[in-house]
Amino acid sequence: MLNKGLRDEEKIRIDNVLKTLRTLVFVPYPLNDLQKTEIENQLKEFGLNIETLADYSNEDLITLLIRLHFDWDQLEQFTDILIEFSKIESYNFTGKALAVYQYIQQESKVFSFVINTKIASLKNNQL
Repeated sequence: MLNKGLRDEEKIRIDNVLKTLRTLVFVPYPLNDLQKTEIENQLKEFGLNIETLADYSNEDLITLLIRLHFDWDQLEQFTDILIEFSKIESYNFTGKALAVYQYIQQESKVFSFVINTKIASLKNNQL
């Protein structure tokens, strides 16, 4: 377990990586090679790259993110990034996103209408 100071530092580090990923992924057009490289560099902060992210099982990805001390909000942000990345690239991370959203909804012990809406939307799009 991390002490409070280390936990705060880790939260700031994760938030900064997520903020950078969000700015790279939330673009209305396909990514160029430089942008993909920058995404890869940011994912390395989490011990991932695009290919390993695609290869991880849903359970293994959730376990990794929890082990990296992601809080509920950070899990949601990361999952939002997966969905946006799936829209602009040929990867389909919607199954992983659905699993993470369901994990958040179940394990956080707090019902979230926002997460519930995201789950319903993903399920409707998968039909």
